[in-house]
Amino acid sequence: MMKDTGELNQEALVECLKENPIVTDIHYYQEVDSTNTLACRLALGGAREGVVVVADAQIKGRGRLNRAWQSPQGMNLYTSTILRPKIEPAMAPQMTLMAGLAVADLFSLFCPGGVSIKWPNDVLLKGKKACGILTEMKAAAGSLDFIILGIGLNINMNREDFDPSLRETATSLKMETGKTCDRLDVISKQFDFMEKWYKVFLKEGFSGLRGDWMRYADILGKRIRVAYKDEFQTGTVTGIEEDGTIRMRDEQGASHRVIAGDVHLLGR
Repeated sequence: MMKDTGELNQEALVECLKENPIVTDIHYYQEVDSTNTLACRLALGGAREGVVVVADAQIKGRGRLNRAWQSPQGMNLYTSTILRPKIEPAMAPQMTLMAGLAVADLFSLFCPGGVSIKWPNDVLLKGKKACGILTEMKAAAGSLDFIILGIGLNINMNREDFDPSLRETATSLKMETGKTCDRLDVISKQFDFMEKWYKVFLKEGFSGLRGDWMRYADILGKRIRVAYKDEFQTGTVTGIEEDGTIRMRDEQGASHRVIAGDVHLLGR
């Protein structure tokens, strides 16, 4: 890891990502409301696949279920990529799992052995959240128009930089390694892994990367509580399906598929 240069800028980002086949154009901003919101606006205007929005800070960073994503300036990476895969809309949620694997591989370069994936969209360092993924799509008449793949990475935050309510559950690469990371180096590696796994996904779907994804998923055989809207399910995870959904057995022994929701590991 190298010391962070402290600044992201258009020229430096273009230079470090120019060889990546997945990246066709870069829009850099010092500050935006939300990179996903801006990327969606560009996609609706006809922007092609591979257009990437990068911001040094977000005023209204968004996570899943309309949660806020803390996005201070000069510390982290906030990116949103426009993708136009030729897949059925029902496969779109699998893109979140693909992105999680890419980030897990990225983090493993810096923190080997300390990385895990919390289904469906969080990547953890030593059990604490260091990445959030927000996938949004536009589809009509059964056809997928585009997917916005938003990824927020906690890179150089210190414990005191987090909101007090997050300090026990969130972390960063710097906090777990004791070293400041060069964000240009990190984003270059991030898109290397994204390009690798996106290519596999387009060819084979989630089933093609399921085995690698499972290397980071500490969930099989664990008791979980799934919250979705106002409904809750409790049971034991018996597997991850080929489409990325969870298979679990409830307290009465019945088997269920978990398609969406917040998953919480329960004590034994």
